Amino acid sequence: MNRIEKDSLGNVEIPAKAYWGTTTQRALESYPISGLTAHPKFVDAYVILKMAAARANKKAKAITAKQAGAIEKACKEILSGKLRDQFVVDVFQMGAGTSFHMNVNEVIANRANEILGAKIGEYAHLDANNHVNFGQSTNDTFPTAMRLAALLMLRDHLDEPLANLEKSLRAKGKEFDKVLKSGRTHLQDAVPIRLGQEFKAYAEAIKYCAAFISFARKSVCELGIGGSAAGTGLNTARGYREAIVKEMAAISGIRDLKPSPDMCEAMQSQRPLAELSAGLRNLALEISRISNDLRLLCSGPTTGMGEIILPSIAPGSSIMPGKVNPSIPEMVNMVCFEVIGNDTAISWAVGAGQLELNVMMPLMAHKINTSIHVMGSMMTQFANLCIKGTRANEKKCRQYAEGSMSLATALNAYIGYKEAAAVVKQAIAEEKTIIQIVRERKLLTEDQIRKIMDPIKMTEPGIPGK
Repeated sequence: MNRIEKDSLGNVEIPAKAYWGTTTQRALESYPISGLTAHPKFVDAYVILKMAAARANKKAKAITAKQAGAIEKACKEILSGKLRDQFVVDVFQMGAGTSFHMNVNEVIANRANEILGAKIGEYAHLDANNHVNFGQSTNDTFPTAMRLAALLMLRDHLDEPLANLEKSLRAKGKEFDKVLKSGRTHLQDAVPIRLGQEFKAYAEAIKYCAAFISFARKSVCELGIGGSAAGTGLNTARGYREAIVKEMAAISGIRDLKPSPDMCEAMQSQRPLAELSAGLRNLALEISRISNDLRLLCSGPTTGMGEIILPSIAPGSSIMPGKVNPSIPEMVNMVCFEVIGNDTAISWAVGAGQLELNVMMPLMAHKINTSIHVMGSMMTQFANLCIKGTRANEKKCRQYAEGSMSLATALNAYIGYKEAAAVVKQAIAEEKTIIQIVRERKLLTEDQIRKIMDPIKMTEPGIPGK
Protein backbone atom coordinates (compact mmCIF):
# COMPACT_ATOMS: atom_id res chain seq x y z
CA MET A 1 0.00 0.00 0.00
CA ASN A 2 1.27 3.45 -0.90
CA ARG A 3 0.63 7.05 0.13
CA ILE A 4 0.63 10.11 -2.09
CA GLU A 5 2.76 13.17 -1.34
CA LYS A 6 3.12 16.30 -3.41
CA ASP A 7 6.16 18.47 -4.16
CA SER A 8 6.88 21.27 -6.65
CA LEU A 9 7.02 18.79 -9.52
CA GLY A 10 3.73 17.06 -8.75
CA ASN A 11 2.40 14.00 -6.93
CA VAL A 12 4.66 11.16 -5.85
CA GLU A 13 3.63 7.68 -4.78
CA ILE A 14 5.59 6.47 -1.74
CA PRO A 15 5.40 3.19 0.22
CA ALA A 16 3.01 3.82 3.11
CA LYS A 17 5.43 2.78 5.86
CA ALA A 18 8.49 4.48 4.40
CA TYR A 19 9.91 7.34 6.46
CA TRP A 20 11.34 9.04 3.40
CA GLY A 21 9.53 11.56 1.23
CA THR A 22 9.22 12.80 -2.33
CA THR A 23 12.85 13.66 -3.08
CA THR A 24 14.06 10.28 -1.85
CA GLN A 25 11.38 8.46 -3.83
CA ARG A 26 12.27 10.35 -6.98
CA ALA A 27 15.93 9.42 -6.41
CA LEU A 28 15.03 5.75 -6.04
CA GLU A 29 13.25 5.86 -9.38
CA SER A 30 15.91 7.97 -11.14
CA TYR A 31 19.15 6.41 -9.84
CA PRO A 32 18.93 2.61 -9.61
CA ILE A 33 22.63 2.54 -10.52
CA SER A 34 24.79 0.38 -8.25
CA GLY A 35 22.68 -0.95 -5.42
CA LEU A 36 25.24 0.61 -3.07
CA THR A 37 24.01 2.95 -0.35
CA ALA A 38 25.76 5.37 2.01
CA HIS A 39 28.32 4.00 4.45
CA PRO A 40 26.84 3.77 7.98
CA LYS A 41 29.41 6.27 9.25
CA PHE A 42 28.28 8.77 6.63
CA VAL A 43 24.71 8.35 7.84
CA ASP A 44 25.98 8.91 11.39
CA ALA A 45 27.82 12.06 10.35
CA TYR A 46 24.82 13.57 8.61
CA VAL A 47 22.51 12.75 11.51
CA ILE A 48 25.00 14.25 13.98
CA LEU A 49 25.03 17.40 11.84
CA LYS A 50 21.21 17.56 11.87
CA MET A 51 21.08 17.11 15.63
CA ALA A 52 23.65 19.84 16.08
CA ALA A 53 21.70 22.10 13.70
CA ALA A 54 18.50 21.57 15.70
CA ARG A 55 20.29 22.60 18.90
CA ALA A 56 21.91 25.62 17.26
CA ASN A 57 18.66 26.76 15.63
CA LYS A 58 16.74 26.33 18.88
CA LYS A 59 19.30 28.50 20.64
CA ALA A 60 18.89 31.11 17.89
CA LYS A 61 15.07 30.80 18.18
CA ALA A 62 14.86 29.83 14.51
CA ILE A 63 12.81 26.73 15.40
CA THR A 64 10.78 26.00 18.54
CA ALA A 65 12.05 23.99 21.47
CA LYS A 66 9.31 21.44 20.76
CA GLN A 67 10.46 20.99 17.17
CA ALA A 68 14.12 20.87 18.12
CA GLY A 69 13.43 18.30 20.84
CA ALA A 70 11.59 15.99 18.46
CA ILE A 71 14.31 16.33 15.83
CA GLU A 72 16.99 15.54 18.40
CA LYS A 73 15.09 12.51 19.69
CA ALA A 74 14.69 11.19 16.14
CA CYS A 75 18.41 11.69 15.52
CA LYS A 76 19.34 9.85 18.69
CA GLU A 77 17.18 6.91 17.67
CA ILE A 78 18.90 6.71 14.29
CA LEU A 79 22.33 6.92 15.90
CA SER A 80 21.31 4.05 18.19
CA GLY A 81 20.64 1.89 15.15
CA LYS A 82 16.97 2.43 14.39
CA LEU A 83 15.57 3.25 10.92
CA ARG A 84 18.87 2.43 9.24
CA ASP A 85 17.03 0.72 6.39
CA GLN A 86 15.44 4.06 5.48
CA PHE A 87 18.60 5.56 3.98
CA VAL A 88 18.11 4.11 0.54
CA VAL A 89 19.59 6.51 -2.02
CA ASP A 90 22.22 5.03 -4.35
CA VAL A 91 25.74 6.40 -3.91
CA PHE A 92 25.62 7.46 -7.58
CA GLN A 93 22.94 10.10 -7.50
CA MET A 94 22.02 13.71 -8.10
CA GLY A 95 25.03 16.06 -8.20
CA ALA A 96 26.26 17.49 -4.89
CA GLY A 97 24.29 14.87 -2.95
CA THR A 98 20.91 16.62 -2.72
CA SER A 99 19.11 13.29 -2.99
CA PHE A 100 20.85 11.79 0.02
CA HIS A 101 20.66 15.05 1.97
CA MET A 102 16.89 15.14 1.53
CA ASN A 103 16.70 11.44 2.38
CA VAL A 104 18.17 12.38 5.77
CA ASN A 105 15.91 15.41 6.18
CA GLU A 106 12.78 13.46 5.25
CA VAL A 107 13.44 10.47 7.51
CA ILE A 108 14.20 12.73 10.48
CA ALA A 109 11.15 14.90 9.76
CA ASN A 110 8.74 11.97 9.52
CA ARG A 111 10.07 10.32 12.66
CA ALA A 112 10.01 13.65 14.56
CA ASN A 113 6.41 14.24 13.50
CA GLU A 114 5.56 10.71 14.61
CA ILE A 115 7.16 11.43 17.99
CA LEU A 116 4.91 14.50 18.26
CA GLY A 117 1.80 12.44 17.49
CA ALA A 118 1.37 12.77 13.72
CA LYS A 119 1.25 10.02 11.13
CA ILE A 120 4.05 9.38 8.65
CA GLY A 121 3.66 11.77 5.73
CA GLU A 122 1.44 14.28 7.52
CA TYR A 123 4.15 16.81 8.53
CA ALA A 124 1.72 18.32 11.03
CA HIS A 125 4.37 19.70 13.40
CA LEU A 126 7.47 20.27 11.33
CA ASP A 127 8.78 20.02 7.79
CA ALA A 128 11.91 18.48 6.24
CA ASN A 129 12.93 21.67 4.44
CA ASN A 130 11.63 24.39 6.75
CA HIS A 131 12.69 22.94 10.11
CA VAL A 132 15.09 19.98 9.91
CA ASN A 133 16.98 21.86 7.19
CA PHE A 134 16.57 25.41 8.46
CA GLY A 135 19.53 27.62 7.49
CA GLN A 136 21.19 24.75 5.65
CA SER A 137 21.90 23.65 2.10
CA THR A 138 23.21 20.49 0.53
CA ASN A 139 26.11 22.69 -0.51
CA ASP A 140 27.38 23.24 3.02
CA THR A 141 25.99 20.18 4.82
CA PHE A 142 27.22 17.51 2.39
CA PRO A 143 30.91 18.55 2.44
CA THR A 144 30.67 18.99 6.21
CA ALA A 145 29.12 15.54 6.74
CA MET A 146 31.65 14.08 4.30
CA ARG A 147 34.54 15.46 6.33
CA LEU A 148 33.02 14.45 9.65
CA ALA A 149 32.40 10.91 8.38
CA ALA A 150 36.03 10.63 7.27
CA LEU A 151 37.20 11.79 10.69
CA LEU A 152 34.92 9.29 12.43
CA MET A 153 36.19 6.54 10.15
CA LEU A 154 39.81 7.45 10.82
CA ARG A 155 39.24 7.45 14.57
CA ASP A 156 37.08 4.33 14.77
CA HIS A 157 38.42 2.18 11.94
CA LEU A 158 41.94 3.20 10.92
CA ASP A 159 43.98 4.66 13.78
CA GLU A 160 44.26 1.50 15.88
CA PRO A 161 44.97 -0.91 12.99
CA LEU A 162 47.58 1.49 11.61
CA ALA A 163 49.33 1.75 14.98
CA ASN A 164 49.08 -2.03 15.44
CA LEU A 165 50.67 -2.71 12.05
CA GLU A 166 53.60 -0.40 12.75
CA LYS A 167 54.05 -1.93 16.21
CA SER A 168 53.95 -5.48 14.80
CA LEU A 169 56.56 -4.71 12.15
CA ARG A 170 58.78 -2.99 14.70
CA ALA A 171 58.53 -5.99 17.04
CA LYS A 172 59.65 -8.27 14.23
CA GLY A 173 62.51 -5.89 13.51
CA LYS A 174 63.70 -6.43 17.06
CA GLU A 175 63.07 -10.19 17.01
CA PHE A 176 64.99 -10.68 13.76
CA ASP A 177 67.80 -8.26 14.55
CA LYS A 178 70.48 -10.98 14.68
CA VAL A 179 69.28 -12.88 11.60
CA LEU A 180 71.88 -12.38 8.86
CA LYS A 181 70.70 -12.56 5.27
CA SER A 182 71.69 -11.46 1.80
CA GLY A 183 70.45 -8.09 0.67
CA ARG A 184 69.08 -7.83 -2.85
CA THR A 185 69.00 -4.97 -5.31
CA HIS A 186 67.58 -5.39 -8.83
CA LEU A 187 66.53 -8.81 -7.44
CA GLN A 188 70.21 -9.77 -7.57
CA ASP A 189 72.65 -10.51 -4.73
CA ALA A 190 73.66 -7.45 -2.74
CA VAL A 191 75.67 -6.83 0.43
CA PRO A 192 74.51 -8.59 3.61
CA ILE A 193 71.73 -7.12 5.71
CA ARG A 194 69.95 -8.28 8.83
CA LEU A 195 66.36 -9.43 8.51
CA GLY A 196 65.57 -7.18 11.45
CA GLN A 197 66.84 -4.17 9.54
CA GLU A 198 64.40 -4.92 6.73
CA PHE A 199 61.43 -5.17 9.09
CA LYS A 200 62.43 -2.09 11.07
CA ALA A 201 62.54 -0.17 7.79
CA TYR A 202 59.02 -1.39 7.02
CA ALA A 203 57.85 -0.03 10.37
CA GLU A 204 59.49 3.32 9.65
CA ALA A 205 57.72 3.55 6.29
CA ILE A 206 54.36 2.99 7.99
CA LYS A 207 55.21 5.64 10.59
CA TYR A 208 55.85 8.24 7.91
CA CYS A 209 52.57 7.38 6.17
CA ALA A 210 50.71 7.77 9.46
CA ALA A 211 52.27 11.20 9.93
CA PHE A 212 51.10 12.30 6.46
CA ILE A 213 47.54 11.15 7.23
CA SER A 214 47.67 12.99 10.54
CA PHE A 215 48.67 16.17 8.73
CA ALA A 216 45.85 15.79 6.19
CA ARG A 217 43.40 15.28 9.03
CA LYS A 218 43.93 18.87 10.18
CA SER A 219 42.51 20.27 6.95
CA VAL A 220 39.56 17.87 7.09
CA CYS A 221 38.64 19.33 10.50
CA GLU A 222 37.91 22.73 8.90
CA LEU A 223 34.18 22.90 8.13
CA GLY A 224 32.23 25.15 5.82
CA ILE A 225 28.93 24.58 7.62
CA GLY A 226 26.97 27.81 7.88
CA GLY A 227 27.87 28.82 4.35
CA SER A 228 24.41 27.67 3.17
CA ALA A 229 23.99 27.75 -0.63
CA ALA A 230 27.07 29.61 -1.87
CA GLY A 231 29.32 30.20 1.12
CA THR A 232 27.74 33.53 2.02
CA GLY A 233 25.67 32.26 4.94
CA LEU A 234 22.34 33.41 3.48
CA ASN A 235 19.32 32.47 5.67
CA THR A 236 21.41 31.36 8.66
CA ALA A 237 20.58 32.69 12.11
CA ARG A 238 23.03 34.86 14.04
CA GLY A 239 25.51 32.70 15.97
CA TYR A 240 24.36 29.54 14.21
CA ARG A 241 27.68 28.76 12.54
CA GLU A 242 29.76 28.82 15.70
CA ALA A 243 27.06 26.99 17.65
CA ILE A 244 26.63 24.10 15.19
CA VAL A 245 30.36 23.39 15.01
CA LYS A 246 30.54 23.37 18.80
CA GLU A 247 27.56 21.01 19.03
CA MET A 248 28.96 18.69 16.35
CA ALA A 249 32.22 18.44 18.26
CA ALA A 250 30.35 17.62 21.48
CA ILE A 251 28.11 14.98 19.90
CA SER A 252 30.80 13.30 17.79
CA GLY A 253 33.71 13.54 20.21
CA ILE A 254 35.88 15.00 17.43
CA ARG A 255 37.20 17.96 19.41
CA ASP A 256 39.34 19.46 16.64
CA LEU A 257 36.39 20.55 14.49
CA LYS A 258 36.41 24.25 13.67
CA PRO A 259 34.79 26.66 11.23
CA SER A 260 36.71 27.17 8.02
CA PRO A 261 38.41 30.59 7.81
CA ASP A 262 36.69 31.09 4.44
CA MET A 263 33.29 29.50 3.88
CA CYS A 264 33.38 30.14 0.15
CA GLU A 265 36.71 28.33 -0.17
CA ALA A 266 35.39 25.42 1.88
CA MET A 267 32.50 25.08 -0.58
CA GLN A 268 34.46 25.59 -3.79
CA SER A 269 37.41 23.37 -2.91
CA GLN A 270 37.43 19.82 -1.62
CA ARG A 271 41.23 19.83 -1.36
CA PRO A 272 41.18 18.32 2.18
CA LEU A 273 39.59 15.15 0.79
CA ALA A 274 42.27 14.98 -1.90
CA GLU A 275 44.96 15.35 0.76
CA LEU A 276 43.48 12.61 2.92
CA SER A 277 42.98 10.32 -0.06
CA ALA A 278 46.60 10.93 -1.08
CA GLY A 279 47.67 9.87 2.41
CA LEU A 280 45.68 6.65 2.11
CA ARG A 281 47.11 6.07 -1.36
CA ASN A 282 50.67 6.53 -0.08
CA LEU A 283 49.94 4.10 2.74
CA ALA A 284 48.54 1.62 0.22
CA LEU A 285 51.65 1.95 -1.94
CA GLU A 286 53.95 1.23 0.99
CA ILE A 287 51.91 -1.67 2.34
CA SER A 288 51.64 -3.17 -1.15
CA ARG A 289 55.43 -2.94 -1.50
CA ILE A 290 55.92 -4.62 1.89
CA SER A 291 53.46 -7.40 1.11
CA ASN A 292 55.22 -8.03 -2.20
CA ASP A 293 58.52 -8.35 -0.33
CA LEU A 294 56.98 -10.88 2.03
CA ARG A 295 55.66 -12.91 -0.90
CA LEU A 296 59.16 -13.01 -2.39
CA LEU A 297 60.91 -13.78 0.89
CA CYS A 298 58.55 -16.67 1.67
CA SER A 299 58.57 -18.09 -1.86
CA GLY A 300 59.23 -21.80 -2.10
CA PRO A 301 59.34 -23.67 0.15
CA THR A 302 61.90 -25.64 -1.87
CA THR A 303 62.30 -23.70 -5.10
CA GLY A 304 62.16 -20.08 -3.93
CA MET A 305 63.91 -17.82 -1.45
CA GLY A 306 62.35 -19.41 1.60
CA GLU A 307 63.94 -16.92 4.01
CA ILE A 308 60.78 -16.42 6.05
CA ILE A 309 57.78 -18.60 6.87
CA LEU A 310 54.35 -17.00 6.96
CA PRO A 311 51.50 -18.41 9.05
CA SER A 312 49.36 -20.95 7.22
CA ILE A 313 45.72 -19.86 7.19
CA ALA A 314 44.20 -22.17 4.55
CA PRO A 315 45.06 -24.84 1.98
CA GLY A 316 46.45 -23.11 -1.08
CA SER A 317 45.30 -25.36 -3.88
CA SER A 318 42.29 -27.40 -4.90
CA ILE A 319 44.50 -29.87 -6.77
CA MET A 320 48.04 -29.75 -5.29
CA PRO A 321 48.09 -31.41 -1.85
CA GLY A 322 49.95 -29.63 0.92
CA LYS A 323 50.35 -26.37 -0.99
CA VAL A 324 50.16 -23.24 1.16
CA ASN A 325 50.07 -19.75 -0.36
CA PRO A 326 50.83 -16.26 1.01
CA SER A 327 47.08 -15.61 1.11
CA ILE A 328 47.05 -12.63 3.46
CA PRO A 329 49.66 -10.65 1.47
CA GLU A 330 47.69 -11.46 -1.69
CA MET A 331 44.55 -10.02 -0.10
CA VAL A 332 46.58 -7.02 1.05
CA ASN A 333 47.62 -6.25 -2.52
CA MET A 334 44.04 -6.34 -3.75
CA VAL A 335 42.91 -3.91 -1.06
CA CYS A 336 45.80 -1.60 -1.83
CA PHE A 337 44.94 -1.59 -5.54
CA GLU A 338 41.34 -0.71 -4.64
CA VAL A 339 42.49 2.24 -2.54
CA ILE A 340 44.86 3.47 -5.25
CA GLY A 341 41.99 3.32 -7.75
CA ASN A 342 39.70 5.15 -5.33
CA ASP A 343 42.28 7.90 -5.02
CA THR A 344 42.26 8.35 -8.79
CA ALA A 345 38.47 8.72 -8.74
CA ILE A 346 38.65 11.18 -5.84
CA SER A 347 41.35 13.20 -7.59
CA TRP A 348 39.24 13.59 -10.71
CA ALA A 349 36.18 14.46 -8.62
CA VAL A 350 38.04 17.07 -6.56
CA GLY A 351 39.32 18.69 -9.76
CA ALA A 352 35.80 18.82 -11.22
CA GLY A 353 34.55 21.66 -9.01
CA GLN A 354 33.05 24.62 -10.84
CA LEU A 355 32.64 28.16 -9.51
CA GLU A 356 30.89 28.04 -6.11
CA LEU A 357 30.37 24.29 -5.85
CA ASN A 358 31.79 20.84 -6.52
CA VAL A 359 28.90 18.58 -7.51
CA MET A 360 30.96 15.37 -7.46
CA MET A 361 30.91 15.05 -3.68
CA PRO A 362 28.78 11.86 -3.52
CA LEU A 363 31.55 10.01 -5.37
CA MET A 364 34.19 11.46 -3.03
CA ALA A 365 32.23 10.43 0.06
CA HIS A 366 31.69 6.91 -1.22
CA LYS A 367 35.31 6.39 -2.21
CA ILE A 368 36.99 7.93 0.85
CA ASN A 369 34.80 5.96 3.25
CA THR A 370 35.40 2.76 1.28
CA SER A 371 39.15 3.34 1.32
CA ILE A 372 39.33 3.96 5.05
CA HIS A 373 37.08 0.99 5.76
CA VAL A 374 38.99 -1.57 3.69
CA MET A 375 42.40 -0.24 4.76
CA GLY A 376 41.50 -0.53 8.43
CA SER A 377 40.12 -4.05 8.07
CA MET A 378 43.04 -5.14 5.91
CA MET A 379 45.71 -3.82 8.30
CA THR A 380 44.09 -5.64 11.21
CA GLN A 381 44.27 -8.96 9.37
CA PHE A 382 47.73 -8.24 7.94
CA ALA A 383 49.19 -7.57 11.38
CA ASN A 384 47.34 -10.26 13.32
CA LEU A 385 47.26 -13.13 10.81
CA CYS A 386 50.53 -12.53 9.00
CA ILE A 387 53.15 -10.22 10.53
CA LYS A 388 52.86 -11.38 14.14
CA GLY A 389 53.21 -15.03 13.16
CA THR A 390 56.04 -14.62 10.64
CA ARG A 391 59.11 -16.74 11.41
CA ALA A 392 62.66 -16.50 10.08
CA ASN A 393 64.37 -19.41 8.36
CA GLU A 394 67.72 -18.51 9.92
CA LYS A 395 69.63 -21.35 8.32
CA LYS A 396 68.49 -20.39 4.80
CA CYS A 397 69.09 -16.69 5.45
CA ARG A 398 72.68 -17.26 6.60
CA GLN A 399 73.37 -19.70 3.78
CA TYR A 400 72.44 -17.06 1.20
CA ALA A 401 74.36 -14.33 3.04
CA GLU A 402 77.57 -16.32 3.27
CA GLY A 403 77.31 -17.53 -0.31
CA SER A 404 76.54 -14.15 -1.82
CA MET A 405 78.89 -12.82 -4.49
CA SER A 406 78.36 -9.34 -3.04
CA LEU A 407 80.61 -10.20 -0.09
CA ALA A 408 83.33 -9.09 -2.47
CA THR A 409 82.24 -5.49 -1.81
CA ALA A 410 84.20 -5.63 1.46
CA LEU A 411 87.37 -6.29 -0.57
CA ASN A 412 87.24 -2.91 -2.35
CA ALA A 413 89.16 -1.10 0.37
CA TYR A 414 91.93 -3.72 0.30
CA ILE A 415 92.40 -5.00 -3.26
CA GLY A 416 90.41 -2.50 -5.31
CA TYR A 417 87.20 -2.71 -7.30
CA LYS A 418 88.70 -4.34 -10.43
CA GLU A 419 90.47 -7.12 -8.56
CA ALA A 420 87.36 -7.73 -6.46
CA ALA A 421 85.28 -7.97 -9.66
CA ALA A 422 87.72 -10.57 -10.98
CA VAL A 423 87.23 -12.57 -7.79
CA VAL A 424 83.46 -12.51 -8.30
CA LYS A 425 83.77 -13.57 -11.94
CA GLN A 426 85.98 -16.52 -11.02
CA ALA A 427 83.75 -17.55 -8.09
CA ILE A 428 80.69 -17.63 -10.35
CA ALA A 429 82.47 -19.50 -13.11
CA GLU A 430 83.89 -22.13 -10.75
CA GLU A 431 80.82 -22.25 -8.46
CA LYS A 432 82.90 -21.40 -5.42
CA THR A 433 82.53 -18.88 -2.61
CA ILE A 434 84.25 -15.51 -2.52
CA ILE A 435 86.33 -16.62 0.46
CA GLN A 436 87.50 -19.74 -1.36
CA ILE A 437 88.77 -17.66 -4.29
CA VAL A 438 90.43 -15.13 -1.97
CA ARG A 439 92.31 -17.99 -0.31
CA GLU A 440 93.29 -19.60 -3.60
CA ARG A 441 94.61 -16.31 -4.97
CA LYS A 442 96.25 -15.50 -1.60
CA LEU A 443 94.80 -12.01 -1.62
CA LEU A 444 94.37 -11.86 2.18
CA THR A 445 95.76 -13.59 5.22
CA GLU A 446 93.50 -15.81 7.31
CA ASP A 447 93.39 -13.14 10.01
CA GLN A 448 92.35 -10.54 7.43
CA ILE A 449 89.72 -12.89 6.01
CA ARG A 450 88.28 -13.41 9.48
CA LYS A 451 88.09 -9.67 10.14
CA ILE A 452 87.15 -8.37 6.72
CA MET A 453 84.81 -11.07 5.42
CA ASP A 454 82.55 -11.25 8.47
CA PRO A 455 79.06 -10.67 6.99
CA ILE A 456 77.68 -9.39 10.31
CA LYS A 457 80.18 -6.52 10.32
CA MET A 458 79.05 -5.62 6.81
CA THR A 459 75.56 -4.77 8.10
CA GLU A 460 76.79 -1.67 9.99
CA PRO A 461 78.48 1.56 8.85
CA GLY A 462 82.25 1.48 8.41
CA ILE A 463 84.98 -0.41 6.57
CA PRO A 464 85.11 -4.08 7.63
CA GLY A 465 88.40 -4.96 9.32
CA LYS A 466 89.35 -1.38 10.14
